[in-house]
Amino acid sequence: MDTGADLARRYDEQVVAPLVRGRWPGLPYATARLGSGSDVLGLDDPTSRDHDWGLRLTLLVDEPMVEAVDALLDAELPATFDGLPTRFATTWAPHGPHQVEVAAPGAFVTSRLGVDATRPLSVADWLALTGQAVLEVTAGPVFTDTDGRLTAARERLARYPEDVWRYVVATDWVRLGQELPFVGRTGDRGDDLGSRVVAARLVRVAMHLGFLLECRWPPYAKWFGTLFAQLPRAGALAPALRATLAAEDWRAREAAICRAVEGLHALQAEVGLPVAESALGPFWGRPYRGVGPVPEAVTASVVDPEVRALPLGVGSVEQWVDDVDVLMDPDRRVAAARAVVVPAWDGVS
Repeated sequence: MDTGADLARRYDEQVVAPLVRGRWPGLPYATARLGSGSDVLGLDDPTSRDHDWGLRLTLLVDEPMVEAVDALLDAELPATFDGLPTRFATTWAPHGPHQVEVAAPGAFVTSRLGVDATRPLSVADWLALTGQAVLEVTAGPVFTDTDGRLTAARERLARYPEDVWRYVVATDWVRLGQELPFVGRTGDRGDDLGSRVVAARLVRVAMHLGFLLECRWPPYAKWFGTLFAQLPRAGALAPALRATLAAEDWRAREAAICRAVEGLHALQAEVGLPVAESALGPFWGRPYRGVGPVPEAVTASVVDPEVRALPLGVGSVEQWVDDVDVLMDPDRRVAAARAVVVPAWDGVS
């Protein structure tokens, strides 16, 4: 079965690129399969074809050329290619136009990220990103880039800057420490459902930390577990995380999540980040497990004054926002992130 990426490549090579080059020889442009869709991640299957799947392509040109290129495609694209319609309804365009997204590089990147990664990003910009938004720019295949700006943006987005990376890693350790003791505290009081809810929250944070430690961007919920399992080192913690969710009593649940926490701590040392003497520690005088001084060890290594001024434990927008309508809206993400981080910089030169 052809994947969406395979289809997009042939569509570009045989139809779209010849039309554009034939009208404007030497025009700087880029074509790729970017944006939304399981095929951008290489994960589409027969189920993916029931909506928003088909002859989709992103075509990037200088802003003054956007309207002309779009008009050319609208007039000249054939009705079908490889037995599929070139014009079809999507959830964002039910009237069924052609699905070659023509845009300027900066405008396209901003439409996904909320910020223009064709230029250098500020600390606030980095914290406004979600993994899914970045993957919509960086995960899909690029077929042509004679312009170069798309490639430069993808290279810039390959990973967080060093100190921002350390800050978001420390934030996930803070989050683990905030609720790890509650797996036992709730269970000890007979609240097994509450213990399971806390454990599930911790599993998600642990998985997010695994992506961070491997410098991989996490996708949204549908593909979060699929891509976590593919992580070369953090993916090996999946059995402990599954055991956390499957445990029938709080002691087994706590033991399983602690195995995962210790595995993440070991991975952190492997990737060269500071660690504590132990990943785990006591929680006051109670018989429940807590997290050791790992966040403090990581943040002590941060040198950028803007990052050092950030509130410990807040992190990037996807670490403290869980609302889909915020996370999927670039403008809301940027506004939320800047509302949190900018006040922390008062007085920082």
